[in-house]
Amino acid sequence: MSTITPTAHGADFARMKRIMRFVGVRVLLALVTLWLLSMIVFAGGQLLPGDVGRAILGPLADARAVAALNHQLGVDRPLVTQYIDWITHFVRGDMGESYAFRAPVAPFIGAALLKSAKLGALAFVVVVPLGIAGGVYAALHAGRFIDRVISIGGLTATVVPEFVSSIVLILIFGVWLQWLPIEATAPADASILLQFKHLILPVLPLVFVFFGYIARMARAGTVEALDADYTRTAILKGLPRRIVIFRHVLRNALLPTVTVAATQLGYMIGGLVVVETLFHYQGIGSLIYGAAKAKDFPMLEAGVLTIGVIYTAANLIADALYVVLNPRLRTGGAR
Repeated sequence: MSTITPTAHGADFARMKRIMRFVGVRVLLALVTLWLLSMIVFAGGQLLPGDVGRAILGPLADARAVAALNHQLGVDRPLVTQYIDWITHFVRGDMGESYAFRAPVAPFIGAALLKSAKLGALAFVVVVPLGIAGGVYAALHAGRFIDRVISIGGLTATVVPEFVSSIVLILIFGVWLQWLPIEATAPADASILLQFKHLILPVLPLVFVFFGYIARMARAGTVEALDADYTRTAILKGLPRRIVIFRHVLRNALLPTVTVAATQLGYMIGGLVVVETLFHYQGIGSLIYGAAKAKDFPMLEAGVLTIGVIYTAANLIADALYVVLNPRLRTGGAR
């Protein structure tokens, strides 16, 4: 009885099908997550204390004028009707009109998001190489003094809230030493170097938070790879230590670190409310905070849901990277 072996084309098709199914499931879960987030955001906005018309016209405005404005804005309609109207417009790319500015929301979101992206990208570029290098160096010197310093220092930096580290940095480098500006927003005609100088202090709290997390992931992966059979086999073959580390250890150790780092990008762009507020930076976090205080529902809901889209996209990118970099998923592990 002859055995039928699959052709290379058939194997490639089956592998691609597994990958597409893996990605498709992630995309479906992402869409469900965003739908649930939209409902939570909308409900949370409705629970904010105060009245929209009163917040816009002021505490001394006539009650009839407040009621007329609420009717004009549509906030006196049933909540289900308001939600359906908002989410259907958002899906089509229409974020609505700001109650506070009486102008379309999208330009405000785009400008603030661009500023937050600049701040988050700078922090990401600094912390990822620094965290990976620190974690790998600690793993190569596991159990020694430098390993304890990096591990304990990274853990301490991670658990300190951003507002605490931001205030300490402002006091030391901005007030006492006066080395760095305490406001992140540079003048309109500032050079690139001056813009970078204004962003140093806001970037440091983000670096502190994520350094310990990325360094721990890199250290754990490197320690595991150093104890793996393929590493011992390479050493027994007589390969130089440097080649073993770069060719065998790091390629396998940094896989989870790279995927985790990709997920942090969404937080760096969207989770900047505290840092942007303290350093007077007009990013997406500061915009959302101001919209919540003013009960500007379209701005608030669009801002939070935009952050949710970014964070979800970052997780999808991390999943895709994991598939691309992990040969076991490419050949048969994707489900």
